[in-house]
Amino acid sequence: MTQTHQPKVRPPHPSLMNVTKRPNNVFVSGQGSWLTDSEGRRFLDFIQGWAVNCLGHAPEPVVRALSDQARLLINCSPAFYNEPMVLLAEALTGASGMDEVFFANSGAEANEGAIKLARKWGQLHRDGAYEIVTMVDGFHGRTLATMSASGKRAWENLFEPKVPGFPKVDLGDIDAVEAAIDPKTVAVMLEPIQGEAGVFPAGDDYLRQLRELTTDRQVLLILDEVQTGMGRTGRLFAFEHAGVTPDILTLGKGMGGGVPLAALLATREVSVFEPGDQGGTFNGNPLITAAGLAVFEELTRPGFLDEVVARGEMLRGGLEALSNRFGYRQVRGRGLLLALDLGQELGPRIVERAMDRGLLINSPRPDTLRFMPALNVSMTEVSQMLEILEEVCSDPASQGKG
Repeated sequence: MTQTHQPKVRPPHPSLMNVTKRPNNVFVSGQGSWLTDSEGRRFLDFIQGWAVNCLGHAPEPVVRALSDQARLLINCSPAFYNEPMVLLAEALTGASGMDEVFFANSGAEANEGAIKLARKWGQLHRDGAYEIVTMVDGFHGRTLATMSASGKRAWENLFEPKVPGFPKVDLGDIDAVEAAIDPKTVAVMLEPIQGEAGVFPAGDDYLRQLRELTTDRQVLLILDEVQTGMGRTGRLFAFEHAGVTPDILTLGKGMGGGVPLAALLATREVSVFEPGDQGGTFNGNPLITAAGLAVFEELTRPGFLDEVVARGEMLRGGLEALSNRFGYRQVRGRGLLLALDLGQELGPRIVERAMDRGLLINSPRPDTLRFMPALNVSMTEVSQMLEILEEVCSDPASQGKG
């Protein structure tokens, strides 16, 4: 019997691998909270590269730092020290309570490094323990090891066999974590807020319980702050809300303000890498760490994080009012990482119609909208976003009636 296959639908730019569904727009410029496409249409951007552009598009401090540094030194190999690398490392350790930093190019790479570091520590200090307890619905990146550590259900049968050693428990269930820790366990790893899962906070009490449990059981606590770190929740690091300090911390996304920069941080007792254990061709290069230093200086300016809190409260209040009007459910998250639970699978439809009206938002799951604006988003822009979203939600087609 001859099988017939439907012809493959070609995307508008077939030279690019078709790894995600994209609209046809081609963006050519951006400024602050706004993007402009090749047709001259402007869009209010409340995605910002998935919480990457923490200062918005083309922020002057980052543009200036890149321009100035490019005239001095772009790359000199990670086998040598460079000035921006040293200054940024000192800034991060001073602010975080960690002692040492390894710079990387992405959050996934930083998390991969965290897994390696924990496993080496387990070899040296816990009789070869290597398992890391992670969370159902967690997201730690797209390398094979970080996909294995993640609890993303859509990946359960993708790229098998995965890397072993990542037993998973439900977020918030401290008894399940305790039951999962055995002689093979070296660490517990989680996000303070599960961003890709739909913005589900672990909770401050839970983080405190985890810190106490991991200390008592002599295993490491790894916090993945790739999405929550660098001011996103109104504190420089999300763990500050709970008053705990991890043994290993990872950062990324907003750290570079739009350029590829991430970091693996650890306490001195846990930082057991030796020369040759870890590396990367572009890691810690002066061009990108100069941008990271400019971002850090902006985020730590007096009053900046207070404004993040204020804008977050404004956005939350607007979303809660909208939820009450349309019969949606709760608003989740903290600071300027928020989600609206729609209570039904309207997310992709609302995202599409919002884009038609010049608004970019994200639906990480069909029943949820996620909001990740620039940390310096204005009150006016928050109001504009809420007005557009209300128009979209008022459209019968967005309510599943058209």
